[in-house]
Formats: sequence, C-alpha cells, structure tokens
Amino acid sequence: MLKSLHRSTAIRLIAPLGFAFLVFLLLAGFAAFLLIQGELDARMRRQLEQTFAVITQSYAESDLTDLTELVRSHAAATAQEERVFLLRDGKGQKLAGNIDQAQVDAGWSVVPGSVLGLDADDGYQIYSGQVYDIELTVGASFEETDAVGAIVLNSLGLAGLAFTILIVIAALVIALRGQRRIDAIAATMHQVGRGELTSRIALRGNHDDLDDLSIQINQALDRLAGLVEGMRQVSVDIAHDLKTPLNRLSFTVQNAIDDDDAGKPVASLLQQAQDETRQINTTFDALLRIAQIESGARRARFKPMAILPVLETLYDAYEEVAREHGQTLVFTAAPLPPIVGDRDLLTQLFANLIENAIRHCPPGTRITLAVAAEPGQSFSISVTDTGPGIPAAERERVFQRLYRLDKSRSTPGHGLGLSLVKAIADLHGASIEIGDNHPGLHIAIRFMPEAGVTFTS
Repeated sequence: MLKSLHRSTAIRLIAPLGFAFLVFLLLAGFAAFLLIQGELDARMRRQLEQTFAVITQSYAESDLTDLTELVRSHAAATAQEERVFLLRDGKGQKLAGNIDQAQVDAGWSVVPGSVLGLDADDGYQIYSGQVYDIELTVGASFEETDAVGAIVLNSLGLAGLAFTILIVIAALVIALRGQRRIDAIAATMHQVGRGELTSRIALRGNHDDLDDLSIQINQALDRLAGLVEGMRQVSVDIAHDLKTPLNRLSFTVQNAIDDDDAGKPVASLLQQAQDETRQINTTFDALLRIAQIESGARRARFKPMAILPVLETLYDAYEEVAREHGQTLVFTAAPLPPIVGDRDLLTQLFANLIENAIRHCPPGTRITLAVAAEPGQSFSISVTDTGPGIPAAERERVFQRLYRLDKSRSTPGHGLGLSLVKAIADLHGASIEIGDNHPGLHIAIRFMPEAGVTFTS
C-alpha cells in the first residue's frame, strides 16, 4: 500500500495545496518580520531623537558643564555598550561619552561598531548634530532588534517546519484511509472479475463521496448479477421450453416422412410442424425484442406524446374481446401530462397487461384500466381484476423471462408477456407495482419524474 501512495489522489491533491499554504505562511511571516523590524527601527529612532533633544536642552543657557555632566550620566547608565554617546567641542576634542570616535556625517547613519572604535560587530543607529559649536552624537545598538528579528525568523521557520510535518502526516493519514477504501473497492471488483458476482463493497455509512460511489457500484453489481442470473435462467428456460416443441416438431416431421414413404397424406402433419415452428419463432422474436428494448436502442424513437389517447384506443379494442370472454372491461380516465416516450412500446405494454387479465381470468371477472394523477406531475396507470390473482411468493418472479405459473406449460403462451412489460417500463423510467386486489391482481405502472421519465410542459 505504501508503495502506491505516491499515485494516491489524496497525496496529489494535498501536496500542491499544502505547498501553497506553506508558501503563503512563509510570505505572511516574512511580511510580519519586515513590519516588526520597521517598527523597531522607527521606535529606536524616536528614542534617540528624544534622548538628543533632552541632552541638548540643557545647553540652552550655554552651560557646558551641565551638558557634559548629562552626557556622562547617560553614558554611565548604559550597560554593555547598548547605547553610545560622544560630546566633542568645535575642535573635535572629546568632552564626554563612552566612545572615543565617531566617524559619521551629520544626521542619521548606520555604522558598524568598528567605526565607533568598538570591538563589537553589531551595527549601530547613529544620530549626530550640532548644538551651537558643540557636536553631540548619540546611538543605539541593533543587538536588541536583531535578537527580536532572529526570534521572529526562528519562530517562522519552526512554524513552517511544524506545518510541513502536519501536512505530511495529514496527507498520509487521509491517503492511507482513502487507499484502504479504494483497495477494498478494487478487491471487490477483482472478485467480481473472477466470477464472484455476490461480492459487494462494504459501506462506512458516513455518506461521503466514496460511500456514494460504493453504493452506485453495488447497485451496478446487483444489476449485473441480476442480468447474469437472468441470462442463466433464460438459457435454462429456453432449453426447457424449446425442448418439448422441438421434440414434437422432430416427431411430427419423422411421422410425415414415414407417412409419405407409405403413400399416406402428410398435409395435416406438415401443418402441425408449421404451427410448432411458428410458436418457436414467436418465442425467439419476443426474446430478441426484449433484448433490444433493454439495450436502450429504442430510446432514439422517443417523442413527446399523450398517453391518454393510447389507453382510450386500447379500451375500445379490448372491450369487445373481454365481453366475448364473459368479462367486463372498465376504463377510468383522468387528465394526464404528456410525456416523452415510444408510443408503440407503451401501447404494447398496456395491451399485454389487459390481454393477461383476459386470458387468465374466468368469465364474470371485472377488469379495470384506471388512471391516477398525483402531485408533482407523476401518475400511475393500473390494470386490476377480480380473478384468481397471483400468489405473493410468485409476484416478483412473473417478470422473469419464460416464467409461467402453469408449471406443466399446458396453457397457451411463452411466459414473456410480463418480461416485455418490465423491459418497456424500465426503458421509460417507470416502476411496476404488483399486489393483491382482494380478490384478484393489481398491477400499476408508476411514472415518476425523479425516476427518469421526462415530462413535457
């Protein structure tokens, strides 16, 4: 894991961000250092100006003795040459002070200690001026300001080092945590790649981006597992469902050959063979149609459409069919918003539901095609009946390909009608609700905007 951390997204994101913050910290610290240094220099100048003014005021009455004593007292009060004083007469002779020379110009200057005749390497801020014929020089060492500056720079360096260590630790912690979760995702996908379709990514439950991604991957894996299981089941069901008609077809063809050799008429046997062939072709056509719908190829044919006229047409077409079977078909309409969809597929969807109800319900059954509009432009279209219904344990399985409640498969049909209904509903972003009508069956197709169906204005 550690070897792959340099490729971690967290490291690659945190590294430049941490570097940017570090640069900002150093720039801000350096700016603060310059401000502090400038303020200390300005403060030193003000103090020297005040000291110069206090000393020179004592010479107001041309009392050289008082001036000399004042300079001597200031010089004596200075420890370790932190401040320097030099009072010279007009001939340059020293009158008082703690230095013997000051080779400086009048006004402000910055000089090393050697210019003042000192052994110290520290620099000095010097102010020199004339008081009538007397020259007074005062100065202060930069030792204190340099010490403060060194403290600031050291603090800045330690802060930068601490920040760098903190960023590195944070990056490693975040990267390791993220890498562990990514490795878990990769391990799960590796297991899926080896055929373990039941493997799923463990969720943390904190709803972060990786958790959301894991949920989406798990949902995709659920869908994949369902499709693979569906393909396996379809293969089994195709083999099971087609074995009998193919055997019958083979037996019928063999009988036709034998009767033809015996000079008997074979027209009826050939007709049976044709019927079996047609039934097999119908099954394959339905399977191919479902596969085409599930691939999304038909989505290119989606157009704005009104669904209510489709339902009215189906009601008109099947009302008489239901009556012929001794049943009653009722249509309950309501205003519906137009949607974007495939008219032919939606027609087939509801036609399959109505035909199933007519085929599997006894005479006297009441079949209802109903529309229920709901807030938010969502609506549902249901087909209910008062027939025998479907056992609760079988309701979700009836949408599987080739699945039939009649295990003996003695009744007409190929078990693909409701599979086609589900494929069309999924293509249009609609959900299917199946339940008990007490008595009978209730199937509703619910179109929800948040489920993916597009509503037009």
